[in-house]
Amino acid sequence: MICSAKQSLTATINGSDLFLRKRLPAASIRRSSLLLPALHKPERLALSVSKPLHVSSVENLSLRARRDSIKCEAYEAADQSKPVQPEGKSEAAKKVKIGVYFATWWALNVVFNIYNKKVLNAFPYPWLTSTLSLACGSLMMLVSWTARIAETPKTDFDFWKALFPVAVAHTIGHVAATVSMSKVAVSFTHIIKSGEPAFSVLVSRFLLGESFPVQVYLSLLPIIGGCALAAVTELNFNMIGFMGAMISNLAFVFRNIFSKRGMKGKSVSGMNYYACLSMLSLLILTPFAIAVEGPQMWAAGWQTAISEIGPNFIWWVAAQSVFYHLYNQVSYMSLDEISPLTFSIGNTMKRISVIVSSIIIFHTPVQPINALGAAIAVAGTFIYSQAKQ
Repeated sequence: MICSAKQSLTATINGSDLFLRKRLPAASIRRSSLLLPALHKPERLALSVSKPLHVSSVENLSLRARRDSIKCEAYEAADQSKPVQPEGKSEAAKKVKIGVYFATWWALNVVFNIYNKKVLNAFPYPWLTSTLSLACGSLMMLVSWTARIAETPKTDFDFWKALFPVAVAHTIGHVAATVSMSKVAVSFTHIIKSGEPAFSVLVSRFLLGESFPVQVYLSLLPIIGGCALAAVTELNFNMIGFMGAMISNLAFVFRNIFSKRGMKGKSVSGMNYYACLSMLSLLILTPFAIAVEGPQMWAAGWQTAISEIGPNFIWWVAAQSVFYHLYNQVSYMSLDEISPLTFSIGNTMKRISVIVSSIIIFHTPVQPINALGAAIAVAGTFIYSQAKQ
């Protein structure tokens, strides 16, 4: 091993060569040159000869150097390493996170439907109600971006161009569902909306040419049969309410199709994606809401609602607007964490929670045959989600 390898090796090699020739015999010089061929390479090295030069073995030298290097790297890795969490803990944390998403999604959706129905009972103007919910969500996200609570999305013209047909379908579906809930019970609207998978399969089959396994088509039978049974036995049946829910199903199917086709490769998170969708839908909906209902009708209806309900009516409007945006935002955030199958199952369970809670809160009269139809339709939706995968 070279004794003074730590010291700097510079120009002293030239002077030491003459010194070695004078002091050492020729045979020693030849042996040294054989054992230390690196000294004769044209590299800028310096060798101190203040102590005798001794090399025990070239093999031992390389082995020691390699061992010291490994030891050094191990120390460096130990210093820079972070504690590694066990795989079981990370998987459990992910399940807890998804559970929190689902519980929040269902709770916010239930609260929205309750306040939305209260507002529509006192203020039967679904076009303005739909506009206010989109406007509230858009304002919330603008404030979040300005205050840097949420990261501002990076969008371009192509992004908004691809988002436009999605926003059109979203606007139609949102207004149609609100019109439906203004005419019929919340439970009935959601029973009919549980038939959305049937629309999805039919549109994909006849308009897009997609084919599905036999079990998918068979799963549509309980969905269609259950919705039909619930509609026929509905005590407060209304054709406008029924058609509103059906149109909403069709519109949301096209929204999903346009979203899958047009948004491929667009790196926008679920939360910001829905925020942009709300803003574009608001721009589309506002002129139509003014044309269909108008400020005069809104002013008269607002005064009537305030006189009958009192200041609580303002809280109802604010609550339904805020909770509409929040529950949709959480659902889109859930899509970033879970598979489409898990999401569809969660959506089915969400409808059950909304139907049951609305029946309890609003004391909706339900016949046993009507409840059976609702149960069959929801069960068919669950079977469809399994068969589709």
